[in-house]
This record gives sequence, structure tokens and C-alpha cells, in this order.
Amino acid sequence: QVQLVDSGGGLVQAGGSLRLSCAASGRTFSSFAMAWFRQAPGKGREFVAAIRLGNPYYVPTVRGRFTISTDNAKNTVYLQMNSLKPEDTAVYYCAARLSGSYASSSETDYDYWGQGTQVTVSS
Repeated sequence: QVQLVDSGGGLVQAGGSLRLSCAASGRTFSSFAMAWFRQAPGKGREFVAAIRLGNPYYVPTVRGRFTISTDNAKNTVYLQMNSLKPEDTAVYYCAARLSGSYASSSETDYDYWGQGTQVTVSS
């Protein structure tokens, strides 16, 4: 069993930055794929970024602005978000994929989810 706890969301002005954290417990996640998804009001859950064995992947709309990283000693994955835009407003969820050989962008491939953290970007 894996537990994921998201944190770091908040209210920020357009152009600002936030860093989200996701602390995992229950198993060491160094070989897992870890990902961030987001869900804006009235929309489905959207892939944002994923990482596995140090290799990151991003949806094109955040590439160059967001950075996903891990601290294996702390069993924590981060999402550094810079140059935030109002359209980045959403609830952000981290997810863990225990099986598979790549970091999928499909939410159905992930086994465990955090509770979500709200990010609101004002214009």
C-alpha cells in the first residue's frame, strides 16, 4: 500500500511561482513512475508531467515553465511551476505507477493518488 500526500498549492498572481510536493509512504518509490495531473473546474483530469528513473516528460502546454523532480531520500516528488498563467488554475494531483516500464500520461495507468492541492492563478 502506498499513501501520497500532496501539498504546496495556493493563490498566486499570473507570472508567479509555486512548488508542489508529494510525499509518499508505504514503499520506496525510486523505481516507480510518478506523475502530476490536474483538473480544472468543469473539465476532466489532465496529464501535466511524469518522471521515472530521472527522465521527465511534460505536456506541451507546461514544457519550459514546469519542472518535475524527485528526492529519493525523502520519497518526495516535486512540481516547480514558474510563469504561472490563469489557465493553470486547477486541483493538482500526484500519482504513482508501481508497474510498467515507462511514465505514462494516462491516468488509468496509475495505481495510487494524492488527495489533491488547489492552485489558483489570478490575472
